Amino acid sequence: MKTFIRAMKALSDPNRVKMVKMLQIKPLCVCEIKEALGIAQSTASKHLKILEDAELVESYKDGLWVNYSLSKGDSPYASDMIENMKNWLNDETDIKELMEILPGIDRHSIVGK
Repeated sequence: MKTFIRAMKALSDPNRVKMVKMLQIKPLCVCEIKEALGIAQSTASKHLKILEDAELVESYKDGLWVNYSLSKGDSPYASDMIENMKNWLNDETDIKELMEILPGIDRHSIVGK
């Protein structure tokens, strides 16, 4: 039951739900996520840690970048939530706006490299 509760609690915050929706599109780094959501990098990192602990997202290093993507982990609860969320909330104004700006957000322009 602990795994189930952890996944549900992880998705109890609007910013974490938005992060999962964003990661359905493509893997992202913290700087891209914080830019899209308009939150501090430390806040984005804390949210990502909660999602990672709930096995909803995973991270991997790519050179200097740490990328986050949706988990392919072992938790059946997290897997089911990720799959179901593909069809949920797509008509919400916040989600639509986020999906519109996401393609224009680029890590290289954010960090100036």
